[in-house]
Amino acid sequence: MVTVPLTVGGGIGNIDDAKALFDLGVDKVSINTAAFRTPELVSEIVREFGKERLVVAIDGKKNPSNSGLPRLEVVIKSGEQSTGMDIVDWAKRVEELGAGEILLTSKDADGTKDGYDLEMTKAVAEAISIPVIASGGAGKLEHLYEAITIGKASAVLAASIFHFGEISISQVKRYLAEKGIPVRI
Repeated sequence: MVTVPLTVGGGIGNIDDAKALFDLGVDKVSINTAAFRTPELVSEIVREFGKERLVVAIDGKKNPSNSGLPRLEVVIKSGEQSTGMDIVDWAKRVEELGAGEILLTSKDADGTKDGYDLEMTKAVAEAISIPVIASGGAGKLEHLYEAITIGKASAVLAASIFHFGEISISQVKRYLAEKGIPVRI
């Protein structure tokens, strides 16, 4: 028997949405825009179901230094809406509210295959103590390694390299293990 933990995100706007998913057997829920708009939802889910069952997804983008906006800014609504909030400040707040981990996606790097945003990942990972999952930009094996070693991410998320068969999961695991990164083989 193989067990695959399932995390579901998207459209979760309240405690009842989270409960309905947990009742269906979901292991974790992931919230993003709802967490930003209603921060108490983070605490509410954690109080009801435990921090290990909540992932707060944070999307970010880089702004030019003369923009009047934070260099690393939180964006919501799938990256469509600017918030004016610094990403490190929001990550710290999310941790204070009790989230178990953060899924951090650079909207600038997402889909580029040019590598993760190491500046953003490192800034968040070094500012908090909960795990940070780097997302957005994986295009080659080295990118995964850099997100962990330079970006200080606890884990990495990759999509298109697997969807299009460019790199296999077993290749990633072997590569990271050979580089001294602990992975389940």
